[in-house]
Amino acid sequence: MRAGDGKGARLMAQVKRRGGRGDRSPLGTWFWDIDRMLLLLTLFLIAIGLIAVAAASPASAVRYSGDKHKIAPLYYFWRQLMWVGVSLPVLFGVSMLPVTVARRFAVMGAGLFTLLLALTPLIGVEVNGAKRWIGYGFAQFQPSEFLKPLFIVTIAWLLSLKAKDQELPTVLMTGTITAGIAFVLMMQPDFGQTVVFCSVWMALLMIAGTPTKVLVGLAAMVPAGLVAAYLFYGTARQRIDAFLFPGIEGEGAADHFQVDAAHRTLTAGGWTGTGPGGGSVKFGLPEAHTDYIFSVIGEEFGLIACAVIAVIFLAIVVRVFVKLLDEQDEFKLLAASGLATQFGMQALVSMAVNTGMAPSKGMTLPFISYGGSSMIALSVGMGLLLAFTRRNPFLTRSPYVVRWSGE
Repeated sequence: MRAGDGKGARLMAQVKRRGGRGDRSPLGTWFWDIDRMLLLLTLFLIAIGLIAVAAASPASAVRYSGDKHKIAPLYYFWRQLMWVGVSLPVLFGVSMLPVTVARRFAVMGAGLFTLLLALTPLIGVEVNGAKRWIGYGFAQFQPSEFLKPLFIVTIAWLLSLKAKDQELPTVLMTGTITAGIAFVLMMQPDFGQTVVFCSVWMALLMIAGTPTKVLVGLAAMVPAGLVAAYLFYGTARQRIDAFLFPGIEGEGAADHFQVDAAHRTLTAGGWTGTGPGGGSVKFGLPEAHTDYIFSVIGEEFGLIACAVIAVIFLAIVVRVFVKLLDEQDEFKLLAASGLATQFGMQALVSMAVNTGMAPSKGMTLPFISYGGSSMIALSVGMGLLLAFTRRNPFLTRSPYVVRWSGE
């Protein structure tokens, strides 16, 4: 700004005091640079999740109450409210990180949680026949949930290095990392998360412009991998058999029962639902507050409410990809698109299981299902997504910035 321009200086000071677009404090910069619509949609999902957990909590409380241990009807709601209170500062804090800092945070975090994931089969806590948790009591957490967003950003960073050095074997590097994580996940076993990690890796390869012949070769390996999983991996065979052959007996019958119960609950309320607290079919659901919460929403709030939630998830993914159409930074493009893909895929798989269109996978509905690990990890992922999609139109449109630069 020119020295004699006192009027401009006074106006600039007034704008700053009022917290307008001229406020370049850290908080003011964050507020005007962030994708506020994306943040609003996320907060809307979290609010829907609290209502949904409150609706599902009585059914889960009845299921997990014993003769000596009675669980209050809204026990899971109050715990979820606590997890939301922890997660929101995480979401806002991560979203404020500069891109370079966010990338370093993700890469270092990916290394830490990969190590914890590798230790899970050895020292993990077994829940429902699978060792996916680590820790003790209140401090238990699921490393794979936290690893997902950090893994995506790390893979995006490695793939973006190709633009600087064409000789780098980025496909081999990232493929080796993904294969190692998939191997550990299948040992837990966690077939659903294995599919998500591998699918996001493939999606990032396509977005990164990997040669077609490489993609075709990898795509050709998918059917072979599924056949091998069916023949040599009991968990995959059990889930596939239960889905394809509903009358099967044995271990697979439990998975089919869950999917069937979820579909029955989902459609019990019709288009408009039975009303909050009016559902009864939900009491026959296993994991009503986590894996099958979408079905509880269908019974108590109706299929219309389920459709609205599906549209919100779609809107978040579409908005991210539309914003990335003019992105010039290779890393930000890959990281944001990978995070959006993982977010949308997890929502799609969870809803597909609840509607009977996919085998049971034990996957939460983002920001809606109950769970501390899931809520905090999703907040980290969304915080990173908000950080990588930040824009600063003020710097290019404000006449005061032009004058301040001396032009």
